[in-house]
Amino acid sequence: MLNSQLKVFALLFVCQFFIITHSVANEIRIAVASNFYPTMKAIVEEFELENYESSKINKIVLISGSSGKHYAQIINGAPFDIFFSADKARPVLLEKEGIVENESRFTYALGKIVLWSPANGFVDSKGQVLYDNNFRFLAIANPKIAPYGIATKETLISMGLWNNMGKKVVRGENIAQAFQFINSGNAELGFVSFSQLMSPNFSLVGSFWEVPKSLYNPIEQQAVLLRDSLLGRNFMEFVQTDKALNIISKFGYDLP
Repeated sequence: MLNSQLKVFALLFVCQFFIITHSVANEIRIAVASNFYPTMKAIVEEFELENYESSKINKIVLISGSSGKHYAQIINGAPFDIFFSADKARPVLLEKEGIVENESRFTYALGKIVLWSPANGFVDSKGQVLYDNNFRFLAIANPKIAPYGIATKETLISMGLWNNMGKKVVRGENIAQAFQFINSGNAELGFVSFSQLMSPNFSLVGSFWEVPKSLYNPIEQQAVLLRDSLLGRNFMEFVQTDKALNIISKFGYDLP
């Protein structure tokens, strides 16, 4: 009798272990740059529609944040399976450090920055408003950790304005936070991603200036596979299909 009970308990333990490990094996965690998060949600939804039966047992978890913070988390062992960065530099560094799967790095989008204000007519078609200096606060993403912040700093340097902004600059941790500063009215204007204004989830209001690409280095956004899995590889392949590329373009990005 005791031996039978022990066998039952052992069988239950094995079954439970199998269920847990199977569940973990079918979940991937994607660290995604905040500017690309709405686009990524749309891509994941399309991926799950196309793989309906698979999506019943597979799970994709998105973690949004600045590329700099994600990079720091990854090199410190964060359990991410895929990293969609807002730049090229950090995926290249991870590749050099041997943290990514071989030959998994690719460019998925080319970002653009715009100067935006919710107020109609406040931002002119040439960005002259920055020279006029008739505002209290200018919101930007932090150049130390956010690629779009770097592009913004490069733009202001190219315009000869970086050193003149002083206390007017309000730094968000990432481009999403910079957007919120402006959208909430805490800053009259600021630099955001063009994709944020073009998102189907946002009703565009106000005025904006699309910054000439000659004023900043290209925002080449790259992705890398950090942990090999069938689900991870399938998703990375899907992002490079016409269906996914159409979504990326629809959200205001240039295609590589």
